[in-house]
Amino acid sequence: MISRTFKKRVMVTGGAGFLGSHLCDRLLREGCEVLCVDNYYTGSRQNITHLLNSPSFEAIRHDVTFPLYVEVDEIYNLACPASPIHYQRDPVQTTKTSVHGAINMLGLAKRLGVRIFQASTSEVYGDPAIHPQPETYWGNVNPIGPRSCYDEGKRCAETLFFDYHRQHGLSIKVARIFNTYGPRMHPNDGRVVSNFIMQALRGEPITIYGEGQQTRSFCYVDDLIEGFLRFMESEAAHTGPLNLGNPGEFTILELAETVLRLTRSSSRLEFKPLPQDDPRQRQPDISHARALLNWTPTLSLEEGLDRTIAYFRALVS
Repeated sequence: MISRTFKKRVMVTGGAGFLGSHLCDRLLREGCEVLCVDNYYTGSRQNITHLLNSPSFEAIRHDVTFPLYVEVDEIYNLACPASPIHYQRDPVQTTKTSVHGAINMLGLAKRLGVRIFQASTSEVYGDPAIHPQPETYWGNVNPIGPRSCYDEGKRCAETLFFDYHRQHGLSIKVARIFNTYGPRMHPNDGRVVSNFIMQALRGEPITIYGEGQQTRSFCYVDDLIEGFLRFMESEAAHTGPLNLGNPGEFTILELAETVLRLTRSSSRLEFKPLPQDDPRQRQPDISHARALLNWTPTLSLEEGLDRTIAYFRALVS
């Protein structure tokens, strides 16, 4: 547990989303006051309903592309659609959320003189030519493709964070998040774990793009949130960017077969062409997180999938 000598007031943008709601839970358990900010574009009020009666929790509807004037001690900037099906629906707004949102939250942090955390992404590495990906790798991103609104938006947000740090001395933490899964994922967000589980539970064909040999590394949400807090509490000199994810690498086909086995589904596999710019490999090098934070994911993929399947099973029953 992280000891606190006073009750911090912490703002979480995107706080009603998948990661944000779990972060709000954890911050409240750590004794913080939490201000959850969300416009509910992809976040859901259901994700935070259980927190609304807490005297230490406050939720406001706000779009981070507009300035926000509040008093807080710390900021976690998680606001942005994170799945292709959502961020490609309005790509211009996705870019605005990453870029204008970063400018507005950095401006607030500068005015208040507080530390700010940026939820960046492994997508900044694009379709990587280096495997696994260390933080020193600059990436291989298509700047004009259908995914670039998210990829380049996050890359620009990182630029802004480091320029505010260099120019204004702002205390920043930039984390590059790799594939994360768990309860409260949106059932129709188009991401591979939620897709496979929902298709398996409904008895629908499991959609695999290409031959399923592309790889991903899946981190359970509780492990990731632990990394967030440890990083935020680390010394100011450790700005990142820092990879946070599970280095265990699985093919998409292996994931599909595991989901079928755990759900006892009779769904068949259905293979479709690969979408444009879909990365062939994605695996984090977390040696810096291990050394700096003494952090490494602890939950196995199978145990994490069991918990996630139970959540989705309750939704469809």
